[in-house]
Amino acid sequence: MHLLLLNFILKNDFGQLTSELPSFYKTLVSEVGGILPQESLKRIQTDFEKGQPIEAADEIQRALQSAENATLNVAVIGQSGSGKSSFINVLQGIGHEQAGSASVGVVPTTTKKTPYPHLKCPNMTFWDLPGTGTPESNPDPYQEVVGDDNYDFFIIISSSRFSTNDTFLAQKIQEKGKKFYFVRTKVDSDLYNEKKSKPRSFKKETVLQQIRDNCLVKLSKIVSEPTIFLVSNFKPKKFDFPKLQETLLQDLPAEKRYIPLLLCPNLSESFIEMKRAMIQEKVWLKAIRAAILAFIPLTPFFCGFNLSEQKSQLKHYQSDFGLDEESVSQIAQNLGISEQEIYSLMKSTDFNSLVKDDSIIPMSRSVLSSFAQLLDSPSLLFSSFTKSTFYI
Repeated sequence: MHLLLLNFILKNDFGQLTSELPSFYKTLVSEVGGILPQESLKRIQTDFEKGQPIEAADEIQRALQSAENATLNVAVIGQSGSGKSSFINVLQGIGHEQAGSASVGVVPTTTKKTPYPHLKCPNMTFWDLPGTGTPESNPDPYQEVVGDDNYDFFIIISSSRFSTNDTFLAQKIQEKGKKFYFVRTKVDSDLYNEKKSKPRSFKKETVLQQIRDNCLVKLSKIVSEPTIFLVSNFKPKKFDFPKLQETLLQDLPAEKRYIPLLLCPNLSESFIEMKRAMIQEKVWLKAIRAAILAFIPLTPFFCGFNLSEQKSQLKHYQSDFGLDEESVSQIAQNLGISEQEIYSLMKSTDFNSLVKDDSIIPMSRSVLSSFAQLLDSPSLLFSSFTKSTFYI
C-alpha cells in the first residue's frame, strides 16, 4: 500500500496512480466485496485521467460518507414460535435478556410490527414482524405485516417441515420483486430428538441433508436456485449461520455493505478476516485522499491530521472486532479469566503506546525529509499526508 502512495507523492505521477488503482483496489476488498460501487471507482479513475485530483478526492469522500451513513432495513417473518426474535438477537450479537433485545418467549410475544435498531448503529434496523399461523393472525398476513414498507430484503424463518405458510410467504415476497432468504431454525433440537429416538442409526450429516432437501424441493417450485440455511439460534457458530452472514453481505449493494459487515457478530475466523479487509480498504481510501490533498496549497492547514479523531477511530475498530471495554468484560466473565489477561494479548489497547512502539515515526520523518528535499516546500505542507498515510 505505501509503495503506491509513496511513488505517487514523490514523483507526482497521477498516471501511475490511475493505471494501478483499479487492480490494487481489487486486492484490498474482502470476499463479500468492497466499499466503492463500480461507478464510483470509474469516476475516480476518470478524474485522475483528466488531471482532476480534487474531484477524485471528493468522490472518495462521498463514497465513504455514503457507506457510513447508509440505512438497512431487514424484515424477519415466519410462523409464530419459529424463533424470529431469537434470530434477530443473534444477528445483533446480544443476549436474549439484554436491554434492547427482541422479546423471546414460549408464547407469541410479537403482536405487531416491531423495529429493533442496532444498538451501535440506528441506521441498521431489524423488523420483527408478527408471527403467522395462529388463531389471531390476519387472513392475509403478508399484506397486514409487510404491506408496502421499503425493506431491503426479507428473511423467512421456519422451525419445522416446510409448510403451506412458508410457501405463501415466499410466493408473496417473490411477487413483490423482493429478495428473500429461507432460514430453518432449531436444527440442534432436531438433531437431539433424532439421536434420542434412533440412537443406532443416527447420522448427523444425513439428518441435516434430509432437512435441507425437504426445504429445497418445496422452494424450487417458487425460485429457480433456492438456498437454504440451517441454523441454531443458541449455537450460532455452528451450522450455516456464518455462511448466511457472508451471503447476506455479498448480495447487498456496495454502499450498504460497510456498516452491517462491521456490526455483525464475529462467528468465524473468515468473517473476522472480512472485517479486517474492509477496514484496511477504508484506511487506504482515506490515505489516498490525504495524499491528494497534501498537494493542494494550504489544504493541510485545514484538513490536517487530527489526533483526537485517530484515537476515536481506534476505539471504533476495537468495538468492530468485539474488543471494546464492554465486550472484553463480557468475554472475561464467560471464560472465567481476568480482563487483564485479555488486554495483555491485545496490541492496540492504547493509541499513544501503539504509535510509540511502532516504527511509524522514523518512517514518517524519513519520507517527510525526502519530500522537502525533492520539492523544496515547507514541511508543514506534507505533514498531513505523512501522518495520515502512516498513522491511520
